[in-house]
Amino acid sequence: MIQNQHLFHIPVMGTGHSIDSPIRVAHLGIHSVISVVDDLLCEKIRKYYCNEFGLEYKNIPRSLPDGRAVRIMAYLDTVSDIVSSKFDDLKNLPLFEDTEKDRYFRLLPDSNPLKETYNFVSALTEKKGRQKFIQELTERMTPGAIDVNIMAKVDALKSGNDGEPLSSEYSDASAALRGFAMSKLSSSVVLSAGFNPRLYSYLAEFKDFYRDHAGDIKKKIILKVSDFRSALIQGKFLAKKGLEVAEFRIESGLNCGGHAFASDGVLLPVLLREFHEKKDQLMETFRPMIKSFYESQGWDYTENEEINTTPRITVQGGIGNNGEMRRLLNDFEMDATGWGTPFLLVTEATCVDDVTSAVLAEAGIDDVFLSNVSPLGVPFNNIRGTGSETHKNELIEKGKPGSKCPKGFLVSNVEFTENPICTASAQYQILKINHINESELTSEEKDAEKKKVMEKTCLCTNLGTGSLIRLGIVKPSYGRQAICPGPNIAWFNRFYTLEEMVDHIYGRRESLVPQERPHMFAKELEMYVDYMEELMRGMDDDSPEMRKMKKMHKNLEEGMEYCLDIASQTPYPGENLESIKVSVETSRKRLEKLMGVAA
Repeated sequence: MIQNQHLFHIPVMGTGHSIDSPIRVAHLGIHSVISVVDDLLCEKIRKYYCNEFGLEYKNIPRSLPDGRAVRIMAYLDTVSDIVSSKFDDLKNLPLFEDTEKDRYFRLLPDSNPLKETYNFVSALTEKKGRQKFIQELTERMTPGAIDVNIMAKVDALKSGNDGEPLSSEYSDASAALRGFAMSKLSSSVVLSAGFNPRLYSYLAEFKDFYRDHAGDIKKKIILKVSDFRSALIQGKFLAKKGLEVAEFRIESGLNCGGHAFASDGVLLPVLLREFHEKKDQLMETFRPMIKSFYESQGWDYTENEEINTTPRITVQGGIGNNGEMRRLLNDFEMDATGWGTPFLLVTEATCVDDVTSAVLAEAGIDDVFLSNVSPLGVPFNNIRGTGSETHKNELIEKGKPGSKCPKGFLVSNVEFTENPICTASAQYQILKINHINESELTSEEKDAEKKKVMEKTCLCTNLGTGSLIRLGIVKPSYGRQAICPGPNIAWFNRFYTLEEMVDHIYGRRESLVPQERPHMFAKELEMYVDYMEELMRGMDDDSPEMRKMKKMHKNLEEGMEYCLDIASQTPYPGENLESIKVSVETSRKRLEKLMGVAA
């Protein structure tokens, strides 16, 4: 794994918003994550960048037997070639002449040894000695990683051209993994959205996920996890196959972008505390299993003292200023942080079209919300006023709701058909609406149920549309752009340069967000109470679901007590701890009312 020179990375955002982020920022040493859910989008972006950089392009047709894996491999190889070329060009530039090479070092955190050396050398006047230091600095530069995200549960099984089911290695997630494994990248795969034993077992088919004779691993594994127990279970499953987890990436259940996988009310600070207290247990549990597997295969388990094999623990979801980041790094001893949503307004780092960027910049607190638009049936962070919302409403007004489902990555429903279809598709929505119309529900109940059906949106296509418009591949008039920022976007209200955002992250400038912005822990608590309130609408006091609500309430109470402990501490600069106290007080009153009604 390439060493992260920074204290942050740019997580995956939608299918298109970070799809070319490595091309934009990796030569400057910044890690970012590409989504490969949509291999057809990858192919279009590959064609664009091959033309931009004068690289040979040959179309990979949809009819190719292993086309999905080949398209993903080809795109990742293209990104790798471009990043390598840009980084080599950067290294060959002179230093201390205000070049992109100087920019590389200036962006680094002040605590980075490279930055400290750079500052030291910049003050030297003796040319001969200075040149030696410049050479050493250049040799120690590393590019940002080109990491790849695969949603483990988005794993539809495919049929061949003859209509017969294909074997499991041709499923969507397995084919995506194969594309990454066959690529020339030396980076990490980020597995998210749940535990998929079949996919995890498939990792063992590729030698690049194991140690070489030097003790290095070319392709590493990052697991996005919801809690410590999940990390332990998934890590043990992989360890029994000799596979090592390089990083556990913790994300807030609700205060994040994209799909929101809510916990049972276990708040992020409680999760972080458990990881902080038990992180040594991870390697103590995994390492004997890994070594045992190597022995069973007759392989050498080479340990390299220069390579840290202890899993990194990182966190993302709702981080908004340097004070919050410092608490995560210092008090919880996280190895790094993920900053996604704010970078949607950094045009140099992400791929968002102008119209959607304006929607993001102008968004207020009430414009960002948890929606039911995802065909996966998982709450989805959304924003009002997108092209996708407009297009969906136009179809409904015309009496033609739903998508033509041109890609089919989220097919899962078999309510009316033998083969799975997508709940955002016109086929499903027409069938479901007819079923509702024929039911014995009242008119009001029918309207409410039909509204739920038509809420679903084609995320497969629409989450990539903004990137195609931004790059000029499709015209802005096509519209349909979907985007999935976290609630943090309400506090970032204009476009930012890369320097502005990085300096904001490191606390090297006046904060880009106002002091009254609620602390990330306060916002998450508020969102969990909102979520619980929504779940309890119309719920009977004696329903089985009420037991889950009581458990969630109990966990929230525990979390609120810990949040108050944090709020009583000395704040880091810019950290709004007072908002945590206010949020706890308000949330307790709301929960008392909710549970009182339920009782």
